[in-house]
Amino acid sequence: MARTTEEESFVKVIRVVAIALTIGIGMGSTAMADGFKDCTKLDKASWKPASEAEAKAKALGYEVRRSKIEGSCYEVYGVKEGKVYELFYSPEDLSLKRTVAK
Repeated sequence: MARTTEEESFVKVIRVVAIALTIGIGMGSTAMADGFKDCTKLDKASWKPASEAEAKAKALGYEVRRSKIEGSCYEVYGVKEGKVYELFYSPEDLSLKRTVAK
């Protein structure tokens, strides 16, 4: 049995919505991720202390709230000019790899 033009239009709309939802879900999960997790391949025993990453953030003018290990990065949470930021440092050399405004 052949489809009517109305049925074909409905099927096209459903396909477009399904594709849009798939893309939206993929982008949403990426946006929810903290972002940067690969800073070094160095063994954890050789990492510099997290307190040094916090000190670097303070030297850049951030009020440090806390820090944690995220993947192979130090993730430092800081506030600057009223905005919250996540700063990702390499524990190997304490280089700043990424800054994300929240």
